[in-house]
Amino acid sequence: MLSRALKQAISRTALPAGRRAIACNVGSISNLPSRLPIGRNMSMAADTTISNPAMFCRQCEQTQDHIACRTVGICGKSPETSTMQDVLMHTVKSVSLWAVAAREAGASADEMKEANSWTLSSVFSTLTNVNFDESRIAEYIKEGMTIKRDLEQMVRAKGGVAPDGGVARLDLSKMDTDELEDFGYTVSIPELQKAMGNDDCFSLVEIASYGAKGACAYAAHCRQLGYVDEDVMTGIHHVFAKVASNEPDMEGLLANALRVGELNGKILEMLDTAHAATFGAPEPTQVKITATKGKCILVSGHDLLDLETLLKQTEGKGVNVYTHGEMLPAHGYPGLKKYPHLVGNYGTAWQNQKFEFSLFPGPVVVTTNCILEPRRKYKDRLYSINEVGVAGVKHIKDGDFSEVIEQAQSCKGFPRTIDPAEYLTVGFNHRAVLPLAGKVIDAVQNGHISRIFLIGGCDGSQFDRNYFTELAEELPDDTLILTLGCAKNRFIHSKKLLGQTLANGMPRILDMGQCNDSYSAIVVATELAKALDCTVNDLPLSLCLSHLEQKAAAVLLTLLQMGVKNIRLGPSLPAYITPNVLDVLVQNYNIMPTGDVQGDIKMMMEGK
Repeated sequence: MLSRALKQAISRTALPAGRRAIACNVGSISNLPSRLPIGRNMSMAADTTISNPAMFCRQCEQTQDHIACRTVGICGKSPETSTMQDVLMHTVKSVSLWAVAAREAGASADEMKEANSWTLSSVFSTLTNVNFDESRIAEYIKEGMTIKRDLEQMVRAKGGVAPDGGVARLDLSKMDTDELEDFGYTVSIPELQKAMGNDDCFSLVEIASYGAKGACAYAAHCRQLGYVDEDVMTGIHHVFAKVASNEPDMEGLLANALRVGELNGKILEMLDTAHAATFGAPEPTQVKITATKGKCILVSGHDLLDLETLLKQTEGKGVNVYTHGEMLPAHGYPGLKKYPHLVGNYGTAWQNQKFEFSLFPGPVVVTTNCILEPRRKYKDRLYSINEVGVAGVKHIKDGDFSEVIEQAQSCKGFPRTIDPAEYLTVGFNHRAVLPLAGKVIDAVQNGHISRIFLIGGCDGSQFDRNYFTELAEELPDDTLILTLGCAKNRFIHSKKLLGQTLANGMPRILDMGQCNDSYSAIVVATELAKALDCTVNDLPLSLCLSHLEQKAAAVLLTLLQMGVKNIRLGPSLPAYITPNVLDVLVQNYNIMPTGDVQGDIKMMMEGK
C-alpha cells in the first residue's frame, strides 16, 4: 500500500519523462519544499555551474558544498580513483545484465558463483573509505570483463536471449589504466544524468545504486562467513541491470529502490544468523578501554572472521589484540572473547584514526571500511585486507598475518597497564534484549521509561555531528537509548551518561552492535510492536540516525520499505535526492532532517 501511495505521489509531483525537473548542471539541490523543516544541521548549497570537473562524487553525506566532490574527495579520494570507480560500477552494470540473462537461460547457482563473488567484492571496493588503490580497481575491471565474456558464452550455449544496449556490449578488456580513466569521464554522474534527461528519475537511480552498494557490502560480510543466498544475488543483479538503462521509468525506478530495501533486510537477517552461528550469540560484556602492558596489534573495520583468524595466529606469541571503531562489538561474542589476549578496545570512530593510529604502539589492520589516506607516521605499520586498499600500504593475502605479528613483536607496545581500568558494555543484540521486553513494557506502562530512542548510524567528521552527542546528553533521564554503528562513539564515552541506569535497574544505554547489526534494532522494534498489539510507528520510539555512506543508505531503504515513519536523518540529507523526490519522502514517511536539539527533543517526546 505504501509503495502504491509513493508511486502515485511521485507521479503527481514529477515532470513528464524527458523534461528536466531542475535546471542545474551539477545536480545541486536548492529550493526545497517550504514545508520541510530545515535545521542548523542541514547545509543547503546554492546552484553552481562547473565545467569539466576533475571528478564528480556525491555518494556520501560529507560531499563538498553538499553538491559533489569535484577536485578531490572529502574522503581523500583522487580524481583518478573516482573515475576508475565510475568505470568499475559501469562494468558491474554490464555484468549484471548478462547475469540476469544467464539466469533466465537456466544458469544454476553453482554456475553463477564467480559472478556473484566478483559483484560483491567489486561493488564493496567502491564504497566510501574502502579502496583508494587504482591498480586494484583496474584488476576488478579486468576480472569483470572476463566474467562478462564467460556469461555471454553461457547465455549463447544455453540458447538464451542476449541483453540489448551499449552497456551490455561494453568491452574494456584492451584498455590500459590511462584509457580506463579517460573512459570514466564518459560514464560520470553528470553524463549519466544528462543521458536520462529527468532529474527525478535519475535521483531514484542514485538512491537505488548507493543503497545497493551498501547491501552488497553487507552481503560480502555474509560471504566471508560462508553465507550466500542465490535469490538475494539474483535480486542484486536485477537492481543493477535496471539502473543500467537510461529510460526515465519513474514507476520502475521507484520499485527498484524499494527492492533494494527489501533485499537489504534479508541480507541483514542472514548476517545476523551467520555471526551468531559462527561466533555464538552476543551477550552483555564489559570491554576494557584502557591499555594493558605488552606488545599489541589493532584491528579496525567490521569483519569478525579476520579478527578470529588473527586471534588464532597470535595465540602464544606474546601479542595482545585490541579492537577499534566498529570492531568494538566483537567482544560480546563468546567465540571471540574466549581468547584472553583479546584485551580491549582502543580509540573511537574511523574519522579519528589519523590521530589514534599514530599513537598506537604497534601495527594496525583495517579489514573493511573505513580507511583514510595514512600519515607517514604509521603508514609502514598499516595493513589492508579483503576489498580495502591504499597505494603503498601492505595488503594481506590468504589470511596470513605472519608479517603483522612479526612487526608487532618488534614494536614497543604499551609500556604499562593503566590502573584503574575503564570499561564500556557491549553485547545487547536482540537475543539479549528480547528477554528484557517484558521489563521494558512494564517500565513504559508504569511511567519508568518515558520514551525509547534509537540513536545510531555512521559517524563522520563534521562539527554538526555533535548534535548526536547533545541529543543523547540532553534527553530526559527516564529515556532508554538503543544505539548501534560507529555513531554511538558520539556519546558512549560521555562522562554524563557513563554507567547510567533506569529506575528498573536496566542500563540506560544498550549498545546493539555494529551497523552490520541493524537487524537487531528491527527485530526489537517489531517484537515490541507485537507485544503491545500496535505498529512500529505507534511505539513510544523515536529514530534519529546519523548517516554518512552507502551502508546507511541501504538501512534507510530497508526502514522505508518496512513503512517506518518519522525518521530524523542528519546532519544533512543526501545531495542526490531532488526536491520532488524529497517531497514524496516527506509526504509519505515524514522523513526529516535533524534540527535544533531542544526543539527536536520536544517534538520527539510528543511522538512527532
